[in-house]
Amino acid sequence: QNVNAEIQKGEVISIIGPSGSGKSTFLRAINFLDPPTGGSVYFDGEEINKKNINAVRRKMGMVFQNFGLFSHLNVTENLCVGPMKLMGKTRSEAEATAAELLKTVGLTDHAPHFPGQLSGGQKQRVAIARCLAMEPEVMLFDEPTSALDPTMVGEVMAVIRSLSKTGLSIVIVTHVMSFAQEVSSRVFYMDEGGIYETG
Repeated sequence: QNVNAEIQKGEVISIIGPSGSGKSTFLRAINFLDPPTGGSVYFDGEEINKKNINAVRRKMGMVFQNFGLFSHLNVTENLCVGPMKLMGKTRSEAEATAAELLKTVGLTDHAPHFPGQLSGGQKQRVAIARCLAMEPEVMLFDEPTSALDPTMVGEVMAVIRSLSKTGLSIVIVTHVMSFAQEVSSRVFYMDEGGIYETG
C-alpha cells in the first residue's frame, strides 16, 4: 500500500523485511503476476497494462523460490524453449546461447541432464540461465536461496553477484543480509505492506 519507488537502469535493489510484509507481493505486482488493485507500474516510461504485459514480461526475467523448470525437458531444452517460441530463434542459435549461459552459471557438464538429476542449487542456477536466455533488461529474484540447502546458497549467490556487476537491473527479495549489503546499490526495507525505509 502506498508504495512509490523508482528503479533506475543498472541498479541492484535488495528488498528486505519481516515475513508477510509484502516483499514478494511487491515483486509479483511489478510484472503483474499479482495485478495491482490500484496505482500504476511503468516500465521504460510506458504504463504496464493487460494489452502489453506479455511484451513487457519478455524483458523481465523472474526467478522463483521453487525453480519452475520443465521436468520433461533437459537443461539445454529448458533454456531453448523460450527463445525459440517467443523470440523466433532457430534451434542452433538457441543452443549456442544456452551453451554460453551454462558456462556463465558453471553448469556446462549438466546440459544433457534433466531437472530431477540436479541438486537444488544447480536447478536454481539453470533457472537463472533460462531467464537470461530471454535477454531481459530486468531480473526479479524472489528469495532465490530460501528453498536451498545451506551448502548450496553460496553457489547461487555467486552467480547473482557476478550478474550484479554486468549492468543488468536487478531486484531481489532476500533474507541474506550480508549479501544485500554487498551487492545492493539501494535497499528497500518493507513492513506492513509498504516501503518503510530506503537507503
